[in-house]
Amino acid sequence: MKVRASDKMVDIMSKWGIDNIYGIPGDSVDTTIDAMYRAQDKIKFTHVLHEEVAALSAAAHAKLTGEISACLSIGGPGAIHLMNGLYDAKMDHAPVLAILGCVNSKLINTDFFQEVDTHVLFADVAVYNKIVMDPQSLPRIVDEAIRTAISKRGVAVLTIPDDVPNHMIQDNYQPNVDTFKLEDLRVDSGEIDKALDLIETHEKPIVLAGRGIENAKEEAKEFIEKYKIPVIQTMPAKGLIDDDHPYNLGQLGKLGTKPAFEMMRKADLVIMLGTDYPYAPYLNKKVDAIQVDNDGDKLGKRRNVTVAIQGDTADVLRQLIDRGEEVSTRPFLDQAEAKITLWRKWLKDVYSKNHKGVLPSLLFHNISENAPSNAVWSIDVGTSTAFGARFINAKHTQKYTISAWLGTMGCALPGAIAAKKAYPDRPVYAIAGDGATSMVMQDFATAVRYDLPMLYIVLNNKLLAFIEYEQQSAGQQTYGISLPDIDFAKFAEAAGGIGERITTDQQFSEAIEKYRNPTKPVLLDVAVTDEAPLPGKIMMDEAKGYMKFGFVHLKDKGTMPTLPPFREIMRSFL
Repeated sequence: MKVRASDKMVDIMSKWGIDNIYGIPGDSVDTTIDAMYRAQDKIKFTHVLHEEVAALSAAAHAKLTGEISACLSIGGPGAIHLMNGLYDAKMDHAPVLAILGCVNSKLINTDFFQEVDTHVLFADVAVYNKIVMDPQSLPRIVDEAIRTAISKRGVAVLTIPDDVPNHMIQDNYQPNVDTFKLEDLRVDSGEIDKALDLIETHEKPIVLAGRGIENAKEEAKEFIEKYKIPVIQTMPAKGLIDDDHPYNLGQLGKLGTKPAFEMMRKADLVIMLGTDYPYAPYLNKKVDAIQVDNDGDKLGKRRNVTVAIQGDTADVLRQLIDRGEEVSTRPFLDQAEAKITLWRKWLKDVYSKNHKGVLPSLLFHNISENAPSNAVWSIDVGTSTAFGARFINAKHTQKYTISAWLGTMGCALPGAIAAKKAYPDRPVYAIAGDGATSMVMQDFATAVRYDLPMLYIVLNNKLLAFIEYEQQSAGQQTYGISLPDIDFAKFAEAAGGIGERITTDQQFSEAIEKYRNPTKPVLLDVAVTDEAPLPGKIMMDEAKGYMKFGFVHLKDKGTMPTLPPFREIMRSFL
């Protein structure tokens, strides 16, 4: 029996659980689109308005669900537009299949219109990167690409000349869905014993938990509670243990909290669970360390470790829980709890200060307090990331997605689209600055078109506010950071959604209550005041940078610059 190669390809993708593809059709991928038309009962096609949004949505879909996702585009310009979102998937270890069109096979290497060597172009971003020239091999290669993307938690790229999938082939290939199995890592009990010995003999252990605890949330919570250990979570892991858990010290680093910084420095044992935390200077490298990760390449990568355990985090934690003696009291934890309690009082002071317009810190606090327990957060890059880290109390029952490692602006709207596609019955909150929004705003119309009710909040201060802070803390003058005055609410209405302009805290509180269960996409264009996202701990070089910025500003403009309240600065500095 014969079948069209494109139909077989779509069937295999469906068998692997791919039920939606984000992309834009076009001449070099039309054969695949035609097959998807015939298979609409198996796979839906979400036609976005920019290929970058397609790739960012696919990446967010994979990060939110933990499952393989897919995007597609024509070759040449479309493929190039995918690149940013695919790098986001690569760096956040999200399994994504990217289907790229290509000129007809007989025209390859003739310098034809839109011909780009995508095999070379995508070599760095992909864990699997093939050009398909033989129609009969297409099913096998698609199957192999998906397996590789899942097993290596990365991006698989297939460049397919548009004539190849149009051939009839023998229907004799069965995908390896039922037989596929991830590596079963058996943990050495001796390593468990060594880890337990370190936990029992150290008085000041601290946990740094990463995204690797996503499938071990209950075990991680039970572990820190049994052994009375304070926990710090990386940004990708935010909310996997409730942010308001008394042992939770928040994040570490520039977006983190002062208690996390201080207790990490005071610890005598660092326990890293499922994290490749990149900011090595914030890690305490002078003490013993335990590291648990299913990826052996990550063990010892950022700092030397005393005990390295390659294995499934849930399995390792379960063994550590079952085989160790419970700790009744730990003074180090008591100190950590006192510090985080004081820190939370300080945060209340921050969002309660006198201000004009809408205060970002209060905005994030209010929407966090209002959000249902099953909400999905899609947070953009910039001040949105900083205020989200600090003022959203995420819960383990919620979902929280960001562009963690690539840190690409414009990720919140694609993330919200993916969230609503993956979880249509859950409320979705997306928050982005006006700079990030202006990069991808056209796809708010995509949310309207596919009836994806969400609440999209734009922090509109006509400014690249996070860049402002970066320039000032580096001792540089603010320059080139102003943005055009766009009425995003009017745009939302023009796109077919709901748009409201918000200028006061009271209006914002009323709006988030009003749109608690929106029936269509809602965009709140919020006129926020310029509030500096100060780090939890201001380092000496940052303090010197602020001083230099102030002196030069005074010299050049004859006035002192507007700075954050002195009390907030001193709390972070001292």
